[in-house]
Amino acid sequence: MALATLLKGNSQYSVIAGGGAAALVGLLAPGWTDAVHEQAAAALRHLCASNAQNHDSVRVCGGVPALVALLAPGGSAAVHEQAAWVLQYLCFNNAQNRDSVRECGGIAVLVALLAPGGSAGVQTLAAGALTNVCVSNTQNKDSVREFGGIAALVGLLAPGGSAAVQGAAAGALRNLCSDNAQNRDSARECGGVAALVGLLAPGSSAALHERAAWALRNLCAYNAQNKDCVRWCGGIAPLVRLLAPGGPAAVREQAAGALWSVCSDNTANKDSVRECGGVAALVGLLAPACPAAVHQNAAGALAMLTSEGGLCRDAARACGPVAALQRVLACASSASAHERAAAALRNLGHAQ
Repeated sequence: MALATLLKGNSQYSVIAGGGAAALVGLLAPGWTDAVHEQAAAALRHLCASNAQNHDSVRVCGGVPALVALLAPGGSAAVHEQAAWVLQYLCFNNAQNRDSVRECGGIAVLVALLAPGGSAGVQTLAAGALTNVCVSNTQNKDSVREFGGIAALVGLLAPGGSAAVQGAAAGALRNLCSDNAQNRDSARECGGVAALVGLLAPGSSAALHERAAWALRNLCAYNAQNKDCVRWCGGIAPLVRLLAPGGPAAVREQAAGALWSVCSDNTANKDSVRECGGVAALVGLLAPACPAAVHQNAAGALAMLTSEGGLCRDAARACGPVAALQRVLACASSASAHERAAAALRNLGHAQ
């Protein structure tokens, strides 16, 4: 415990330079007690928090397979938590570590830790590790699906569960469904769309709203069935509600992004957004006080809604969005926000 506490401070470089990473990895080996395993993993966790160089050092010392071994069935929940936590850090912005987790069988054991009846702390950290393991790694995303991880994560979204577990599971599904058509289908087939829509309820936290909306955004990208499923599950009205003034910017950003994705090439969803008051709400997100990321998603959603003309275009024109869109073009927003605002203005009949 003393070493783990020490490493919260400024002693990390000297520990690594002195061979401390290798020594700590050695304490993860079979034969040591659970208490030793837990404290050694906790020390590695502090070493790897916000320190990319240490992520590589731990891998070079054989830390990834040693940590994966600690996740085996039968181990203590405390050891499982610490080992999963270290793997989550190790895989942050580190492609080699993500591959290493897969190559030493880590994905299967992380998925196993998501099983019903397990410790909420273990489930949260295992889902968090899978979130980072799957960033920009198609093989890992496929492997999670093949080991039943998508169904397991959807199961963790069930009503009445821990908010921390639900948030971690939604975050993992968000990454798993990014640029992966099979995982999007799998998530829908496991009931994931309905489960994520359930997390948008007013009683959920802002963090949960943001993650659920982001996950739905990724599930609906280039997936017509998922877009229809969001509407069938009653998901459009709660997404529109999350656009309301006064809400957290991150929630409004992801809700607008989800509506942008849901409405792409889907006339029924566009009409539903209009009927729920979504057009006026999106125009409201173009206000100067909103950050550029919110402007981008709101303008993108408006451009999508007005791309076919008809009632959605009429509703947008009635809200007087032209001045707001022109302001986005004139301000220091992102290039993408400028592009989407220009597209919306063209759809509304104002050439830019």
